[in-house]
Amino acid sequence: MRLALAQADAAVQAGEVAVGAVVVLNGAVVGEGHNATISGHDPSAHAEMLALRRAAARLGNYRLPDCELFVTLEPCVMCAGAMLHARLKRVVYGAADPKTGAAGSVLNVFSNAALNHHTQVCGGVLAAECAAQLLQFFNAQRQQHAVHRQQTGSALREDALRTSEHCFEHLPGPPATSCYIHNLPALDGLRLHYQDTLTGGDANAVVALHGPDTWCLAWRKELAQALTLGHRMLCPDLIGFGHSDKPKKVSIHTLDWHATYLSQWLGQLGLKGITLVTPHAMQALAEQLQQIAGQRIGHVVVREPELLTAQERTAPFPDNGHQAALRAFSNWVT
Repeated sequence: MRLALAQADAAVQAGEVAVGAVVVLNGAVVGEGHNATISGHDPSAHAEMLALRRAAARLGNYRLPDCELFVTLEPCVMCAGAMLHARLKRVVYGAADPKTGAAGSVLNVFSNAALNHHTQVCGGVLAAECAAQLLQFFNAQRQQHAVHRQQTGSALREDALRTSEHCFEHLPGPPATSCYIHNLPALDGLRLHYQDTLTGGDANAVVALHGPDTWCLAWRKELAQALTLGHRMLCPDLIGFGHSDKPKKVSIHTLDWHATYLSQWLGQLGLKGITLVTPHAMQALAEQLQQIAGQRIGHVVVREPELLTAQERTAPFPDNGHQAALRAFSNWVT
């Protein structure tokens, strides 16, 4: 296991997740490997998979019946399946994996009596050291991302997605100026996008919320009209929508959180006595924002924005990972 820990150290040096593995035959190492999924652009390049490949190549056999595999983290389903196909004699792992472990934590592939081969499993060997190595790696990653966000303001949080600009290429250009902000306390580094006419006085500004299944493009006609008349109008893409960053978890999207960062946004812009325009479906958020922002909001007007085409409406949400906010907001509307 200490040799596997050394492989995990090599993974860290290569910028990979700190997992290492070795395959042993009669006390001698015949295969070794560490995670290389990032550098190899290979989802199958887990430490165990690479160690198995090298052992099989060295021994000239895809079956490894007399071999033992030592790995610093409990194997996932993919690796457990490969171990069974290799007919390993025994698998020894260090730290348990409560999220994807397939040797007892989430499920136990090795205990399935219907399978035609059964590999012995031993867990918890040097578990504290293996777990500490992983924890140290992830803490260092978080610190690096935090420093980068402070320095550039543009880094994407690990728990969020950002829609690629090519998803918007087929759409007409925004009628107003696209602006971004990331340094609000409630955003914690997430990037908020909004469109702003940047005309007229702040005292008569209008802020328009989009609906629960759309984004600020729905107010494009009103933005263009305000720009022509010289009025100040702003339309934010709520976090999870449009050009704003999109956290992957539904649970982050609470009414209070959205209202809090919107209030901080209005405060940073110095807007007071604004007219808040909201679709009927977003009245709960508008009311929460009014409570938090207080006198910054003069009055609230309920008005429906333009209906977008299906292509325009879905452009910011190219796959399931970008749609957490849509799922969260649909619960509020219901």
